[in-house]
Amino acid sequence: MHLKEYRICMPLSVEEYEIGQLYMIAKHSHEQSENGEGVEVVKNEECDHPKHGKGRFTEKRIYLSSRLPSWIRSMIPNIFYIIEKAWNYYPYTETEYTCSFVPLFKVYIETRYENNNGSSENCVGLSDEDIAVREVEHIDIAFEDIPEKNFKKEEDLKTFKSTKTDRGPLQKGWRDTSKPIMCSYKAVKVYFEMWGMQTKVEQFGQRSIRDILVLGHRQAFAWIDEWIDMSMEDLRKYESETNEKTNAKVLNQ
Repeated sequence: MHLKEYRICMPLSVEEYEIGQLYMIAKHSHEQSENGEGVEVVKNEECDHPKHGKGRFTEKRIYLSSRLPSWIRSMIPNIFYIIEKAWNYYPYTETEYTCSFVPLFKVYIETRYENNNGSSENCVGLSDEDIAVREVEHIDIAFEDIPEKNFKKEEDLKTFKSTKTDRGPLQKGWRDTSKPIMCSYKAVKVYFEMWGMQTKVEQFGQRSIRDILVLGHRQAFAWIDEWIDMSMEDLRKYESETNEKTNAKVLNQ
């Protein structure tokens, strides 16, 4: 098991980010999907938890065979997907990823959101054993390198300025001066229990998740003027319509 805790600050409040996160996930999934590959939404429904209360459960299938390194593609069938199950009890969420044909592979993510700049030392409540092996990494959404294929000038947070909120551009040290400020604390555990391949696959899993987190959080802020005025009712309507379009792209309908 390889455990990393990513701390990702945003120039938003936790209350604002509840809408922004869901909008970003729906739009990002639609953008990243194409014929036969991308994100299929299987379930999106209410759920209950004895400790966390009412929440939202989603189940998705992520088809991405052609986007994997050749050394992984050589080991998998052409019809391949990852199953994502997420329980959202905002501001706390749990997400689990499993593979459609490799039961030894699993990713488990605990997330909690707080209105601070990443200063909480054990936000998600990890055990002493987990804390002893975790690696903490602070991600700066404005200054991270991203693949050229994902770069869009209008999403460059070093130059982006929100028309509706007057926030941005994000300059050096913005995490210590921005108000509001919040942090996504994500404890990511990657498991692959196969001798000889464990380290390589677990490290690849962490790199892939990190790349997704950087791009997703950048887009959540870059798209703020699109979602900042939305109510939760507006968001659910947008989410439903967008998920339907995304499923049609992935399933060639």
